[in-house]
Amino acid sequence: MLHRLESELKIRGFSADTIKAYLFHNRKFDETLKKHPKEVTQREIKEYLGTLISQKRYSLASIALVRASLIFYHNEVLGKNIKIKAPKIPKTLPVVLTKEEVTRMILSATDPKHKLMIKLLYSSGLRLSELQKLKVNDLELSQYIGWVRKGKGQKDRMIILSEDLCRDLQNYITNENKYLFPGRDEDRPISVRQIQNIVTKIAKGAQINKNVHVHTLRHSFATHLLENGTDIRKIQVLLGHSNLNTTQIYTHISNKELKQVRSPLDEL
Repeated sequence: MLHRLESELKIRGFSADTIKAYLFHNRKFDETLKKHPKEVTQREIKEYLGTLISQKRYSLASIALVRASLIFYHNEVLGKNIKIKAPKIPKTLPVVLTKEEVTRMILSATDPKHKLMIKLLYSSGLRLSELQKLKVNDLELSQYIGWVRKGKGQKDRMIILSEDLCRDLQNYITNENKYLFPGRDEDRPISVRQIQNIVTKIAKGAQINKNVHVHTLRHSFATHLLENGTDIRKIQVLLGHSNLNTTQIYTHISNKELKQVRSPLDEL
């Protein structure tokens, strides 16, 4: 039955990562319930989600993805009318590095390829999956730009590259490689887990006492652009956000101007 789900997702233009996630969560649900999908009720889906929440092995964001996966299949493919409210996910401000911390990460990366990864993530604000899938042909080093092909929402977007980074990339790139960061099999990209481990290890080596992930460099890219006076709509385009409200979170993180406000007590 799940082949119908896969076909529907492809027809609607969902990304490969989303299709993979939706199939995984529906397959896991079917294996747990051991019941024909057409016979599954709203109550059973709700109880399953409740069990996942009580087990505390999933974040609320992950639970929301499971819910979306199951509801899409049962409503859009099987023609049901399942209505289950999404879990309320508390809004937390993302971790952002200072410019000095970014510099420390770059300097502490001893492997040239790993150093390039850190520079590229901070220079362009790439998502993890976008860095992983970036191809040599996606870069226009003479123009100091690159292209994310079919990123989130199946959209192409331009990314900016620093002049310093472009010089490093010119020395690094070989015509033999398809992907900028190939895996052991050069026809396939490096794994997501490898990239995550590289970034985490470099942050620890730089003695940064923050919970640093790949997206931390993306958040830092956006926040520092905002602090430098870049228009938030331009940042929205560079990040690939379809909604400006998503980008607005960086106005709450950036407190550079607030720090420059003098307390009225100092004026007495």
